[in-house]
Amino acid sequence: MSQLSEQELVRREKLAKLRELGINPYPADLYPVSHTSKQIKDQFEVGKKVVIAGRLMMIKVQGKASFADLQDADGKIQVYFNRDEICPGDDKEKYNEVFKKLLDFGDFVGIEGELFTTQVGEKSVRVKDFTLLSKALKPLPLPKEKDGVVFDAFTDPEQRYRQRYADLVVNPQVKNVFVKRTKLFNAMRQFFNDAGYFEVETPVLQPIPGGAAARPFVTHHNALDIPLYMRIANELYLKRLIVGGFDGVYEFSKNFRNEGMDRTHNPEFTAMEIYVAYKDYNWMMDFCERLLEHCAIAVNGTTKATFGKHEIDFKAPYARVTMADSIKEFTGFDITGKTEDDIRAAAKGMGIEVDDTMGKGKLIDEIFGEKCEGNYIQPTYITDYPKEMSPLCKEHRENPELTERFELMVCGKEIANAYSELNDPIDQRERFEHQMELAKKGDDEATGTIDYDFLRALEYGMPPTSGMGIGMDRLIMFLTNNQSIQEVLFFPQMRPEKKAVELSDAEKAIFEILKTQKSISLNELKSQSGLSNKAWDKGIKGLTKHKLASVTKTDDDLVVELS
Repeated sequence: MSQLSEQELVRREKLAKLRELGINPYPADLYPVSHTSKQIKDQFEVGKKVVIAGRLMMIKVQGKASFADLQDADGKIQVYFNRDEICPGDDKEKYNEVFKKLLDFGDFVGIEGELFTTQVGEKSVRVKDFTLLSKALKPLPLPKEKDGVVFDAFTDPEQRYRQRYADLVVNPQVKNVFVKRTKLFNAMRQFFNDAGYFEVETPVLQPIPGGAAARPFVTHHNALDIPLYMRIANELYLKRLIVGGFDGVYEFSKNFRNEGMDRTHNPEFTAMEIYVAYKDYNWMMDFCERLLEHCAIAVNGTTKATFGKHEIDFKAPYARVTMADSIKEFTGFDITGKTEDDIRAAAKGMGIEVDDTMGKGKLIDEIFGEKCEGNYIQPTYITDYPKEMSPLCKEHRENPELTERFELMVCGKEIANAYSELNDPIDQRERFEHQMELAKKGDDEATGTIDYDFLRALEYGMPPTSGMGIGMDRLIMFLTNNQSIQEVLFFPQMRPEKKAVELSDAEKAIFEILKTQKSISLNELKSQSGLSNKAWDKGIKGLTKHKLASVTKTDDDLVVELS
């Protein structure tokens, strides 16, 4: 355990005193809450008796009377503690000792009281009795305010993501993002259910990583003695269900990809995939824009959403542009009928980094990503992708070089991907084999395995089907104006937390000087520290051992810097 702060030590002393007084700081009993803070404000009646519970977030002690804020799941309500109301007899211990001296910000309390309005008109609860429900041993990182200026706010992203529990308590706007996230899922689920489609679950642990091209997480099943792969996509399982006779299936799936992390990618993410029999990608475009219009209204009360400097409107219909037309518009190059070598040469001419492992589809994808994608701010369908880019997609009915596929672009990012699904088992086998060849050439985005059971399922016959996947995390980013995926995940993946290092007095003295200087001469640092030779040697060696400081040699000196 790391060394406790002074405040943490004081809170533990209070904990012991509470127990000495016979008060259980963590009672097991049910607490009979009758109202939330919101219900009190919405149905306010002076004199009404209420029982509420929550955290003490602010306490202003004023002798025999005190005010505090109580925060519950719905917000805050002011509560008024009066010594003689709480302790009507001669024994004033509950107010004078327990409330004034042993309660802290962050403690959970239950309050029985009645409603009244203060002289300034604030709706409040006059406390008749209170019960400690949980003693907080660590102080919350509450922002402070002085002369209208807020400081010490809990805003450091790394701390907030690691301690989301504290973030949610002290930054109410963060909770609102996750409320909207749940509204999005509920709205989408309702839209699908009303259309008559069936929510299903498919395996997270799979014998073959299929349905997308991505590096999987690998684990081992001891009883079967086989490797298993965390799901990278659920597509092939959902299409098996269409083979099995369901007309429409959908799933909100946790997917896992053992790849890079950035502001729009987390190794664990949520996707929605839906497959509907007897439909094609044209129908799915109409369906998708109606779905997103419905979801935007459910989440924000309007089809419009702000994202950065842009106002996006999710109102249907959306513009539709073929991939070939898009590339031609923004580069002047027409990919139609061109060979792989033609496209590679064109990409090089545009200053795009390419290599010999890239097949035709990958080259086109690079051109589109570099030169076109970022231009689409309002929701826009990019349609009719080259066959090489879409191994699970049906050949275009009018052009055999293309597929019946669309991606929905918003603010330069893809949020939906959809096909007229390939249901010809012979064509599908050939596409898989072509992907295997690309993988052997070194294309790390080609599918390197063939799911033979899926091919067998197709041989039993799959009706014409359209499928669509939506990245739920990315969609909620757009609907809540968050530039980082970590802001819309309760617990994003983080590097292991560095353990706190306990420093000696000499190490602390040197470290404090280093914090004020980016770089300092070793001799100057020693002089400023005022330490004896022995203490100096131990201190500087300790800091370098803890990797908190580094010493480097320059042409004429030794320089110390914070690591």
